[in-house]
Amino acid sequence: MAFDYQTHLTTHDSGVPSVDFSQSREMAPYHDEPKAMYVGAPGKHGYLRLGFEIDPRGKSILRDLDRRAPLIVQQALYFDKGMPDMPCVYILSSGGPNVEGDRYQQDITLGPGAFAWVSTGAATKLAEMTHNYSGLRQHITLAENSYLEFMPEPVYPCRHTRFISDTDIVVHPTAALFYSEIFMGGRKYYGDGELFEYDILSVCSHARRPDGTPLFREKFIIDPARVNPRGLGIMGKYDVFANVIVLAPRSEADRIYAATTPYIDPEAKLACGITHLPNDAGLLFKVLGMEPGPVKKVVRDFLATFRREVKGRELPEEFPWR
Repeated sequence: MAFDYQTHLTTHDSGVPSVDFSQSREMAPYHDEPKAMYVGAPGKHGYLRLGFEIDPRGKSILRDLDRRAPLIVQQALYFDKGMPDMPCVYILSSGGPNVEGDRYQQDITLGPGAFAWVSTGAATKLAEMTHNYSGLRQHITLAENSYLEFMPEPVYPCRHTRFISDTDIVVHPTAALFYSEIFMGGRKYYGDGELFEYDILSVCSHARRPDGTPLFREKFIIDPARVNPRGLGIMGKYDVFANVIVLAPRSEADRIYAATTPYIDPEAKLACGITHLPNDAGLLFKVLGMEPGPVKKVVRDFLATFRREVKGRELPEEFPWR
């Protein structure tokens, strides 16, 4: 039976959904209209809808796809040797870096029993901004017994970047989600460097059950002009921050937690920690480092544990160019 993606993905009317962050207090200083193309103009209002389901052969496929420039997705690939029936999808952008006035929305839904891996084709660059800001809204819906690995490449904020994102997750108690984000402090090797010279970075993630029961809400706002990220208990000496959300049934989350050891490695300049989310929702895993490569490896090693405990499958070696 076909899954109703439009019902589960978005409550907006047909067409491109609006992305509105006007009620976010932290963005109030940045509501001025761009001097060039207006907020949400064609080519600046990207929309993407991905719907995965199990076909009659028992293979997970990308059944539903809708896209609006500059967001692009091509056909699903099946290159994961550990899970050869899993569709792997790259989200691409034809518009270069995110610029002021950009508004994007990404809706990802997995039907019952479906599984998928989603990433981006390259890092997300946030261009320098003089007016307004760039915003991203995401809706992720996982039906019963579904499984998603969402692993985009790092986000690079330039000097005077303004960026806000909101990720709404609806997850069935039997489903499993690995959701990761990696944030650079800025362009470290550009000129004299511009670490933590962006204007504001606001990131919010929250989850609920299909019946509306709330699970957790996490939001962090980085405003370097007001609070120095180099402070103790924030970033300190580190330049790269990874935030990983694992949503899984309690027994699987407990096994992942038991198999993960937090540490601080001064020689490798890496640190990581793990904690339980409230309401038996899952786990929160965080990594600090100096360069994106080592941080990505720690996140991928954690993914290997997640996949092993949830699916009983091994994660293949990463491609050398990733």
